[in-house]
Amino acid sequence: MEFWDPGQWLAVFIVLVVILIACYIYLRSSVGRCDSTADLTGKTAIVTGANCGIGYQTALDFAKRNARVILACRDEKKAEAARKEIIAQTGNTNVSVGIVDLCYLRSVRAFAKEILEKESRLDILVNNAGIVSAGKPKEVTDEGLETLFAANYFGPFLLTNLLLDLMKKSAPSRIVNVSSMVNKFGTIDFNNLQGEKSFHYRNRYFDSKLAIILFTRELARQLEGTGVTANVLHPGSVTTDLLRHMFFLLRYPVEFFMRIFCK
Repeated sequence: MEFWDPGQWLAVFIVLVVILIACYIYLRSSVGRCDSTADLTGKTAIVTGANCGIGYQTALDFAKRNARVILACRDEKKAEAARKEIIAQTGNTNVSVGIVDLCYLRSVRAFAKEILEKESRLDILVNNAGIVSAGKPKEVTDEGLETLFAANYFGPFLLTNLLLDLMKKSAPSRIVNVSSMVNKFGTIDFNNLQGEKSFHYRNRYFDSKLAIILFTRELARQLEGTGVTANVLHPGSVTTDLLRHMFFLLRYPVEFFMRIFCK
């Protein structure tokens, strides 16, 4: 059996490095970025899952532009830490925390009730929070909902509808739902919404992201003429802690490449 000599291995290594550098430069130069500097003074925004990742950066940007920002999170300690950091970075003290666990509909209802009692307007709702539950077994809440689908779809669906009248009152206002390009792999079985017949966290995640798109499209249709817009987005490849439940032998290599090539 003939093996390559060191020179051949070096050549292959150099080619791979050049390819990786080229990919890095291409991705960094072609990634779209929001450079809006519109002043949001007088506007109120709710961002779910705002203690880290995309949600945190979204809330931070809103705060920089003088909005009143409500960090809707399930972990009060992490949310409070995020609130303090955002205030420190922006000087905007009009940042508050609201506790909501989207896996539980009673928590969603309680949070919405608090918002409706305390807030006179709501201009922006960003349904960002979500879970992957990679590698974890199926979990069902005491309300009978499978947790992944509840957090990624049922919770945002209910929250949006509970706050809709306030958003109409505050029009023009907007709803932004965070999905993913993996929705293309989703095939929703309406006879298996709770994973009763079969369950795989990957397929559930795909289905939940497809569901939020279908919801947004219908919501946008129903809201025509109300002054409330509904949009759904794929955020691109972003380095977040969404993979924290993935098996570590898979998670670390994936996170390594994400930190190099992703936003």
